[in-house]
Parts: sequence; C-alpha cells; structure tokens
Amino acid sequence: MSEEIIDDYKLVKNMATGQSSQVWEVVEIGSSRHLAMKLLLPEKLGDVENYNFLVHEAEVGLKIAHPNVIRIFKLNRRKTNPYFVMEFFPAGSIRLRLQRKDTQFFEEKTKDILKQTATGMAFMNAQGYIHRDLKPDNILANASGEVKIIDFALAYQKPSFFANLFGGKKKPQGTRSYMSPEQIRCEILDERADVYSFGCLAFELVTGRTPFRGATANDILAKHLKEKAVSPKLTNPRVSKPFGDLVLRMLAKKREDRPRDFHEVLMALKTMVLMETEVPEKAP
Repeated sequence: MSEEIIDDYKLVKNMATGQSSQVWEVVEIGSSRHLAMKLLLPEKLGDVENYNFLVHEAEVGLKIAHPNVIRIFKLNRRKTNPYFVMEFFPAGSIRLRLQRKDTQFFEEKTKDILKQTATGMAFMNAQGYIHRDLKPDNILANASGEVKIIDFALAYQKPSFFANLFGGKKKPQGTRSYMSPEQIRCEILDERADVYSFGCLAFELVTGRTPFRGATANDILAKHLKEKAVSPKLTNPRVSKPFGDLVLRMLAKKREDRPRDFHEVLMALKTMVLMETEVPEKAP
C-alpha cells in the first residue's frame, strides 16, 4: 500500500490480508498508542457490498464491550477509503495454530479457549447479536490462551433490518463447515445457531478436523442438514464421554435439542474434564 499515514494513524505492519480487506498495525500519532486498523483492499474500494460489510462489522463491534470480544473504537464511513480502528491484539487465530498442529498449546489451553469463547458469545448474544460465523479463523488466542472473538460482518441483531436482510437471502451466509441447519435453510436465527457453530469448533479443537467433511460445498451442507454427528471420542479416544456428549448436544439438528444458550454451555463446561490423561482401555 502506497500510503503510510491515514488520517491520525501511521501504518506500521500488515497483520493480515483477506479476500476483501486487510488489517494493519497502526500507531495513533497523537498518543503513540498501538492499535489495529481494518480497511478494504485497494481493488475493493467502491464495491458497495464490501463497503456495507465493513461498516456493519464496525457498527456491531462499537456496541459490544467485553474482554473476550475484540474492541472497536472508531469507524470512518468515508466512501473513498472506509476503515475502522480496534484494539491491538498481536496474536494469531486458532486456525493458524490448528494448521501448525500446535498440540501442546491445545493440550494446555483448549478448555480455557472454549470457556472464554463461550463467555464472549454469551455476552454478544445477550446484547441481541447472533455472530453467524463462529469458527477458528475468527478466534484469536495468544500464547497465554487469552481469547478475542473477531469479525462481525455477518452478525445481526434480532429482530432487525439486518435479520431480515440476511435471513431473506436465497444463498446461505456463513462458512459451510460451521453452519447450523437453520442457517443453511436461511431461517431467522437465535443464539442456538451460534451454539451449533461452537459445537463444530469444539469438535475440531479436540480432533483436528471438522465434524462434517465432503468433496464439495454442497456435500458438506447436506451433511449438516441430514447426517447425524458422531462423537469426537471416535476420532480421539482421549475425549471424555461427558464432553463428547456435550458436543453431540450442540450439534443436534433441531435447535430445541441443543443447549438453550451459552450460559448452559458454560455451566456444563465448568466442572467438566475434556480430555482423559490416558486412553481408556477397551473392555475385553
């Protein structure tokens, strides 16, 4: 990027680049504070849909203040170069750690990650927002296991304009490996859709794979709709039976069969052992 300064912010380092946007580490010139800035890629400037997603993500984040949710401080709606400024949290995503097969990290931190993520989601849902894209890519975790939930581009507040706008689309919005059946069917969602995505996440953290895989996107979506999930214990025998059963409840096809909200998930996780120290011996 040719510019080194945008308004009151000096661009220091490109932290991440996605399909339509990039995140920069910036320094606020007046205060010398290190912050992060998300802005559209140069080739996406002028794209109405990407502009709307960026602005909407910032508007949601500006209303949510929680230790486990990335804090957004400022939105610039300028059409020529929109951006928002958020807290600087120099940590990679859970996705990157899964790709690196960081087994020691997950051995030590999985329960903390799940509890912090569920705590942040309980707060977000309590504000009336459904995230709709909860996945390892959208959870940052540093070496200490501190968690920040990010990316509210698909979030909506129910009932609201965005609920009707996104819920009425013919094409499902979200990431196919983590979408609840009702999200795939483009129904109006409640917090149990996020609980389902969280179940997919929990499954992946203890097995290294998502609960449903397929050769095509449609194969995966069809499995979310019709194929009963199996316990993560079948892939990783060290998974405790109570945790395996909780994951299966979260992955129930009917939303009424899942935990009703993240408070219920947290209560279950509180005293639960996720992983056995040794693989249980099979009965003779």
